[in-house]
Amino acid sequence: MPPRGVKKGSKRGRQYEHVKKSAKKQGRSEDRAEEIAARTVNKERARSGESRSRSREQLYNDARKLKIEGRSKMTKEQLQRAVAGAS
Repeated sequence: MPPRGVKKGSKRGRQYEHVKKSAKKQGRSEDRAEEIAARTVNKERARSGESRSRSREQLYNDARKLKIEGRSKMTKEQLQRAVAGAS
């Protein structure tokens, strides 16, 4: 079963199936192959910014790059809005 938010037939869905099939071919169990595939897909989603949840630290670093003032006193939610508004 692909990770939440990954639809069958989408790019990440196809990636999940490919990694799972590859892991099974290497002799991994069904459960282990699914775990490897899910972790791989989640890692790629996070790298490309597709993942919805980001840590406050990640948001803070983005705000710093965007030179948003007052970022050190902002909550995670405030940082999310500020970064989204500045992008």
